Amino acid sequence: MSEPRGRVLSWLCSIASPTGEEQQLCAALLERVRSARGGLNVRRHGDSLLVVLGAPSHEAPHVLLAGHLDTVRTQHDGPVRTEGDRLYGPGAADMKSGLALMLELIESTAPLPPLGLTLAFYAGEEGPFEHNQLELILDDGLLRAHRPDFAICLEPSDNTLQLGCMGTLHARVTFEGRTAHSARPWQGDNALYRAIPFLDELSRLAPVHHDIDGLRYTEVTTATMAQGGTGRNVVPGSFWVNVNHRFPPGVSIDAAIDRVRGLVAGRAQIEVVDAAPSALPHRNHALVQALVDSGATEIAAKQAWTDVGRLAARGIPAVNFGPGVQAQAHQRNEWTSLEQLDRGWEILSRWLARASATGRPA
Repeated sequence: MSEPRGRVLSWLCSIASPTGEEQQLCAALLERVRSARGGLNVRRHGDSLLVVLGAPSHEAPHVLLAGHLDTVRTQHDGPVRTEGDRLYGPGAADMKSGLALMLELIESTAPLPPLGLTLAFYAGEEGPFEHNQLELILDDGLLRAHRPDFAICLEPSDNTLQLGCMGTLHARVTFEGRTAHSARPWQGDNALYRAIPFLDELSRLAPVHHDIDGLRYTEVTTATMAQGGTGRNVVPGSFWVNVNHRFPPGVSIDAAIDRVRGLVAGRAQIEVVDAAPSALPHRNHALVQALVDSGATEIAAKQAWTDVGRLAARGIPAVNFGPGVQAQAHQRNEWTSLEQLDRGWEILSRWLARASATGRPA
């Protein structure tokens, strides 16, 4: 019998794995996974692991469960600990709670349902899109030869079924002027002032709602960072603003870039520094319905971005479902609910049994 879920989660949280420093957790997981089941097909790519629990076949669906090893750097006022129903620790909610369920599947002595079942423990999700190591996992020869029919990203969702995801685009918008001494500003051209009309327009942009499959996704564009100038007594000759544009399912990255270009309207230079695709909700997919029938009865749109978007770009329908407390993600003294962790396990176990009976999609 596997360890109680709280102890598994505590073990995961006790090994620090901020983005870029996942090596120790990856190595510890590799050792633990190999000791759990002899002869298990485990492949390491960078600081990420691909674990094959059930070989893909032509008869049953091939399911991928995905969970990222990395956490954001948050402040904690004490060690990893349990207080009542709450387990405190870095990544307890986002998303080591999801990893705990994946690890339990590996360590459980209960028979697995007869389906293709692959697990991805991967690094770099909280960083830039291009450094995310799920890409390495998806390039593995096994997944290229046997593309999953469906995937679950076990992101914290309070065991809510969150469908699709918003795309995200970060663009550096740079306004150019001309430097001068601040005692004689008329001799220069203040780049900060050049940006003011654009920033004012951004501040007045209303959210745009998009209803897709009965779910509401909200398009927003926000200035999140800004920098310019070389000294307190110098008129800035350059000033840049980071613009984060969140776009709905069905909108391409190219269309999102065009949207930002339209807002800038030629007044500044635009450099796209990071972009990630959106994903459709697949609300009518048989394996989505199976999750509902398994207890994930609350359905919502995923307003943020997750790797559901990356999977969609690979032609893999995917959803967000995980036991972590969503509101605790990236918070100081992050915690998650152990009762919610148990409930997530019950739903996931029932779903895997149902999934094995659905047959492969046509």
